Amino acid sequence: MAVFRKSGSTPDGTNVILTDTNPYGSRRLVVESDHISSVAYLCDPQGVVKGAVWLANHQAAPPAIDLGRLNDGLSPVMPRSCTSHPLGSPPIDPDTLDVVWFEEGDGVVLYEQGTILAVIPGWADMTRGIPGFSLHTIGETPFAWSLRDALGGLDRRISGAKAYWEWRRGSGAWETFQQFIMGHLSSRLGPGGRYWDASDDRVPTIGITERPPRQDRDYTLLSTVGMSCQRMPSIEQYVERSGEFARVELAMATRGDGRQAARLFPWLAQYPWHSVTWLGHGHIARWYHDPATFPLGPPWSAVLLLSDDGTLPGGKAPDLSGFTFGGDVVRWLWLLPISEAERRLAAERGYPALVKHLTAQGRGWLIG
Repeated sequence: MAVFRKSGSTPDGTNVILTDTNPYGSRRLVVESDHISSVAYLCDPQGVVKGAVWLANHQAAPPAIDLGRLNDGLSPVMPRSCTSHPLGSPPIDPDTLDVVWFEEGDGVVLYEQGTILAVIPGWADMTRGIPGFSLHTIGETPFAWSLRDALGGLDRRISGAKAYWEWRRGSGAWETFQQFIMGHLSSRLGPGGRYWDASDDRVPTIGITERPPRQDRDYTLLSTVGMSCQRMPSIEQYVERSGEFARVELAMATRGDGRQAARLFPWLAQYPWHSVTWLGHGHIARWYHDPATFPLGPPWSAVLLLSDDGTLPGGKAPDLSGFTFGGDVVRWLWLLPISEAERRLAAERGYPALVKHLTAQGRGWLIG
């Protein structure tokens, strides 16, 4: 595949005719073209290609793969038997192109004059021989797979992405979601206290809500607000029923200073979308900075994330279930601070061993 280029033309005559970055800043679509063929690349912020797809030949197709072009680092030309336009098609006009990102930001749909030209899903991986899908491709090739053959499985995903961003960019979308989830938390935990913005002017928008102690509890409960407004990336590559795990919020209960505990949330709340990954039950996140700066103090240097499915050490946590968004169940993941030695225990023996260790120590979801 051709080398990713920042912008403009190159000595070999290749032009970058389109670039577009997803709303989270974690993936970039680059469309390159020369007088022979056009290709789209899905890249990370450093320009490393994560997925790629051939779009079109602009000359008559050769009978076989042109290895010379590939060896020279040029974009591929689709062989005659694998394209629905063996005589080639006109150069792509960048003014006719439009882009719709998947809700998760890890995949993208490229339109030409309102028709889907290509799809590069988040699971595309050139190192594993999984390219994107192209309208003009016949069958499965190293450069693209047939979009027509795949539309039955992709159509719902594509229409969902388009509808999501139309809603998200509409007037009052965030405020409506915020009111919805805050109402749910109030029904479970009572009136809210302080509220902090944890977005740092970046997408996705995330808030932190505090539920102070009251007559029936002697602790403060904190929750993120906004993570579940968009599905987490890459989860479908690891979980079969991804719809049951793709939307989460984070929670923590503490008898200490709520403001101090709240400092943990900005660290993790936007992490899935900026790092193109996901957070789930049993995951462990190591503090990104000097352990001495961990918000809850030493000896803690990481957190264990657990959903309340009966395995929470320390007994039953407040029931936060019952909230759905986009047709998906929203799960709350509880943050439990752990030490470096405990993190290593989980790495060596799995998180159930760590849960057993915490239970033996009398530690659980309620901190302090």
